[in-house]
Amino acid sequence: MGETTSSRLLSLLSLLQGRRDWPGGELADRLEVSGRTIRRDVERLRALGYPVQSLSGPAGGYALRAGAAMPPLLLDEEEAIAIAVGLRTAAQASVAGIEETSVRALVKLEQVLPAHLRRRVSALGDATKTLPGTGPTVDPQCLTTIASACRDRERLRFAYRGRDGAESRREVEPHSLVNLGRRWYLVAWDCGRGDWRTFRVDRLAKPAPAGGRFDRRPLPDGRDAASYVAANLSAGPQPHEARITVHCPAAQLRQRPHLWGTVEPIDDETCEYRTGDDNLDWLAIRIGMLGAEFEVHEPPELIEHLALLRDRVGRAIATNRD
Repeated sequence: MGETTSSRLLSLLSLLQGRRDWPGGELADRLEVSGRTIRRDVERLRALGYPVQSLSGPAGGYALRAGAAMPPLLLDEEEAIAIAVGLRTAAQASVAGIEETSVRALVKLEQVLPAHLRRRVSALGDATKTLPGTGPTVDPQCLTTIASACRDRERLRFAYRGRDGAESRREVEPHSLVNLGRRWYLVAWDCGRGDWRTFRVDRLAKPAPAGGRFDRRPLPDGRDAASYVAANLSAGPQPHEARITVHCPAAQLRQRPHLWGTVEPIDDETCEYRTGDDNLDWLAIRIGMLGAEFEVHEPPELIEHLALLRDRVGRAIATNRD
């Protein structure tokens, strides 16, 4: 097999690994070869053990399906580093049961990385620390099913438990998965309600493809999925709703990361911040990270919780001084 053919096979494999299915003519155009050459190259990949399936239909096409054993992945250097770093992070993620699996996969990946890439991954891992936390976890199979439906623009069915405990069945056009802190959210068009909805993935059960493709709708106001979820969390009622005066200009506070809530100016130097959460610990942490002096006006349970944290921190400081 000549060098040109080998290079083309790698390019073809990379395309097949990056998308669910490809029309044969589109592959030929991307690689600037004939349809006959694509057919020959597909046969070569099959001979090497890659389960490339032919697709029926007027235009025909090809797809790389899962086989009995997963074939080698084709990764460039930056992709390999991204996966290695992601696996290190996943060891403390909010996905149920993924910690040990991530470590095993990382060991396998690092065994085949060139030495200079192993050094880069190791340096980044040593310099990066992740704060472990508590919170709801999600099923990794659930995440992959949803992610596949988002990618392939395929309708999805699932059971859902609302904040009030009410159970329902939903059919949606999934748009995006969003990870905020320790929680995962699905942004989707709810077919039954005819509107956009945000679903907490840990409250979602038995997701399955519903059949039928759809054309992706743009999110309201031209937002990206992450800002849409953040805005919805700010607007929706929460068990603990906080009203806070912050001693900094409103424009400055709005630039803070992970600012879930609304900010309204009081004067040039102060503003009112309203936010909420179903967990007092997370709410207190977010407020403590505002980067400015503040006064909490409500709710009373948050004020009491912050006072307990203040006393706890004070005792820790006094102990260290002693």
